[in-house]
Amino acid sequence: VQLQAFGGGLVQAGDSLRLSCVASGRTNSRYVMGWFRQTPGKERAFVSAISWSGNSTHYADSVEGRFTISRDNAKNRVYLQMNSLKPEDTAVYYCAGESRILIATNVDDYDDWGQGTQVTVSS
Repeated sequence: VQLQAFGGGLVQAGDSLRLSCVASGRTNSRYVMGWFRQTPGKERAFVSAISWSGNSTHYADSVEGRFTISRDNAKNRVYLQMNSLKPEDTAVYYCAGESRILIATNVDDYDDWGQGTQVTVSS
C-alpha cells in the first residue's frame, strides 16, 4: 500500500487546515490509518488514528477537541481536520496505515507511511 499525504501549508494561529491522505494498492477491512507529526530534532509523535469502520478514533491530548480524523473508504482517503491551530502544531505531518483490528498510537505499529506534508502555523 502506498500513501500520499497533502494539504499542508502556512497559516496563522487560530486558522484551520485539512490534511488528506490517499491510499493506493491493496487495503483490507482491517486497515487502520493514523496521523503523526515530527519537528526537527524530535521523534515522530502520534496525532490521531481511526479504525477501518471509522467508529473508533483516538487523539493525542495536545490536539483533542481541535483536530478531527475521518475517512472515506470508497475513496481510500483519510482526513485530518485541524482547527484552532497553534504555533506548536507546526510540524511535518505523516499519514500511516497498517492492517490491524485495533487502532494504534506507536510509530512501530505502522508499516505503511506516506511522505510528509509541512504545516506551519505563524503566531
